Amino acid sequence: MLRVENVSKEWREFNLKDISFEVRANEYFIILGPSGAGKTLLLELIAGIFTPDSGKIFMDGKEITFLPPEKRNLAYIPQNYALFPHMKVYDNIAYGLKLRKIQKNEIDRRVKEIAEILEISHLLHRKPKTLSGGEAQRVAIARALILEPKLILLDEPFANLDVQTRARLIQEMKRWKKELGFTALHVTHSFEEAVSLGDRVGVMLNGSLIQTGSVREVFSKPKNEEVGRFLGFENIIEGIAEGKILRANGISIELPVEVKGKVRVGIRPEDVVISNEPIKSSARNEFKAKVLAVEDLGSLVRLTLDIDGVELRAFITRSSLVEMGIEEGKEVYLSFKATAIHVF
Repeated sequence: MLRVENVSKEWREFNLKDISFEVRANEYFIILGPSGAGKTLLLELIAGIFTPDSGKIFMDGKEITFLPPEKRNLAYIPQNYALFPHMKVYDNIAYGLKLRKIQKNEIDRRVKEIAEILEISHLLHRKPKTLSGGEAQRVAIARALILEPKLILLDEPFANLDVQTRARLIQEMKRWKKELGFTALHVTHSFEEAVSLGDRVGVMLNGSLIQTGSVREVFSKPKNEEVGRFLGFENIIEGIAEGKILRANGISIELPVEVKGKVRVGIRPEDVVISNEPIKSSARNEFKAKVLAVEDLGSLVRLTLDIDGVELRAFITRSSLVEMGIEEGKEVYLSFKATAIHVF
């Protein structure tokens, strides 16, 4: 379907560096990265808004690097949706079909069909300025999908929506994908969108696409420490390994694999279990720790803990914090499974 080969682009003070990846037919491919990683610029190169300084872009084996946008058979939905404010929803959705000089009765049939699937039939008479963010997003998606493009490009499609609307649209996007069978390249900084929608994911940092693979593979086995930190491995510990034992600051940690010499490992805060008493579980790594800091994150609380000079962070619920009487200076027990450790 889509193949990007060694694409680079200098844009103002930013460099997109040697990007290569493929999107397969009927796949939902996510490019995940923080703000400023170059995700939007990459989509704009694929859409034909800009041309790369080097590298090539192919669709179905045909090079499209220098084709104008209207000849690429792609649909691009920018973050602001780019609906025509003077047109009703019906005309916004029908716009591309009218440009193609499709017969009026066929346009009407297709507009009503896509509007029903996306549950916006009741909005067809409205102007964009009267729509909520979620409604405007549905209209933008309908306008793109009605043209039956080979590939739909989505730039942070749910970024401007409230939490409830975003969660609902993520679930509905899965249904639309199943019903309409489109191929998508979706860029986002949201882990929730990547995990919920992605067949595969690519991690983009500082203008480079560093790792691609299945969602499970990338999230559980980050390629390096930089990717690991971005994906939530907040606890990075350095030590000397001998077989399956890592020694760091005098403590011994059981590893999931045998390694030798100086290594760094990562553990997610959500994989660290906290208790007031020694923990009876299958976890082989258990330590007594002192609470250094308590940080309220809303529904969760982040604890910073000290084990003989080794700092770890853990998440607990606010109710658990109260029930366990945890505060700065308190001693607790923590544990984590060897299988929760990733060796970089």
